[in-house]
Amino acid sequence: MKIIHTIAELRAWRATVGKVAFVPTMGNLHQGHMALIRAALEETDHVVVSIFVNRLQFGQGEDFDRYPRTLASDAALIEEVAPHAVVFAPDEKELYPHVVQHYKVDPPAIQDELCGAFRPGHFQGVATVVTKLFNIVQPTVACFGKKDYQQLFVIQSMVEELNMPLQIIPVDTGRAETGLALSSRNGYLSPEERTEAARIYFHLTRMRDAILGGERDYEKLANETMADLTARGWAQIDYVEARNAHTLKPATHTDHHIVWLIAARLGKTRLIDNLEIDL
Repeated sequence: MKIIHTIAELRAWRATVGKVAFVPTMGNLHQGHMALIRAALEETDHVVVSIFVNRLQFGQGEDFDRYPRTLASDAALIEEVAPHAVVFAPDEKELYPHVVQHYKVDPPAIQDELCGAFRPGHFQGVATVVTKLFNIVQPTVACFGKKDYQQLFVIQSMVEELNMPLQIIPVDTGRAETGLALSSRNGYLSPEERTEAARIYFHLTRMRDAILGGERDYEKLANETMADLTARGWAQIDYVEARNAHTLKPATHTDHHIVWLIAARLGKTRLIDNLEIDL
């Protein structure tokens, strides 16, 4: 496995190979990331995994400074799954040489909804760094997890509208046995909180089953979920919403492909999850 720290070296390697699959990450890897790498390996043997904690997508008071930097253990985990992968791990000065990023990619109005309403500027930061990484890696395909459903939507829309020459491959959310979505931020949870965190998936499946059973009062289902989480001591419920899975507009009774999305804080940890439903 090769670890590259500079854009020049990455581009030199890229010029020697054909089809490349790309998995962008912020490190602190887990089995959900390994699923993305396995999906990438189904496309080509030439896989690039980036590890970079992107300051632009963190808001004031968020966990940028304490986000775990675990390059050595991340590389070892990648090597087990993809021994010939290239790990691109630039430092901040390499990716942002002018300190201030003057040119930014500004997503449409969806960036201010759902998670964007609680994390101003987050999706602009995501779109900007992903565009920079796409320009550097020049991938043929890129794999993104469905757990960050809004992020996936923003990236897919950006690639389509800006005519970027690559394919985005969505990968299903990895889950623990309890149903808890795998996330780097799960490491912030205490053992008791980790058990309680599975309550999100319980409610996602409850609301899915209700809809499959004929319920169409989405507001009622959402209010029931929020009331239960609040009663169980969750610190804050940012949103529980049913959206059209293709457009991310609020779901209507005529939609046939719906996604439930939840974001809530348990203790000091913000958790997100979602579940798609085909009617």
